[in-house]
Amino acid sequence: MKKQLFFTLAMAFSLPAFASNPLWTYEGAKGPGHWGELSPDYGTCHSGKFQSPIDIRQPVNADLAPLNLHYQNTAETLVNNGHTLQVSVQENEEVELDGQKFTLQQYHFHTPSENLIAGKSFPLEAHFVHSSDNNELLVVAVMFNIGAENPALGPLLAALPEKIDEVATLNQPMNIRPLFPENLHYYRFSGSLTTPPCTEGLRWIVLKEPVTLSQSQLEKFQHALRHANNRPVQPLNGRMIVE
Repeated sequence: MKKQLFFTLAMAFSLPAFASNPLWTYEGAKGPGHWGELSPDYGTCHSGKFQSPIDIRQPVNADLAPLNLHYQNTAETLVNNGHTLQVSVQENEEVELDGQKFTLQQYHFHTPSENLIAGKSFPLEAHFVHSSDNNELLVVAVMFNIGAENPALGPLLAALPEKIDEVATLNQPMNIRPLFPENLHYYRFSGSLTTPPCTEGLRWIVLKEPVTLSQSQLEKFQHALRHANNRPVQPLNGRMIVE
């Protein structure tokens, strides 16, 4: 039941199953500037006041508690659904925040990055999507710079399915800790899904320090996705960013 409730709330992160006839795209007449017009369910994409992504500028020091990650070997399947490369996981990896436990549901990638840090865009951004027992959503975002090859991306890119919506099974254990920097200092703000229906009320954590991937790894992401998949940054509308 929890999985079903999570899918209903976070359908935009799970993304449409039939990408060959998408309700929305990242460009043209069905692109981000028109999402709110494409369906009554997408109205928040236009009318929402706390939308994501954002440009992180002038954060306020709030002496945030350390982020506790308990990730180990986590990857079950990989799919290229035409909007992103998404990895499903077993529900046994957690993040603790505000005295609550948030369970990792899936993670996926955007190239170039959706969030900016002081106006800077990054070649790749990973979103780790979590749900609490109350079906509240938390996204932990990690930025990537070009540099050393990332060992945690190797098994994913090696298993890329050839066709859109084809599901690849990841049989070998995979340590995703290299997808995170050693220093887990972060920015925090309230936001939304970055894809339709753009539901608001999400807790966003963006790690300050990027990790690396190689130029070759980035090109494999770009080739698989065939287009940029980043929503433009949205107005803050008075929101406070804390660090």
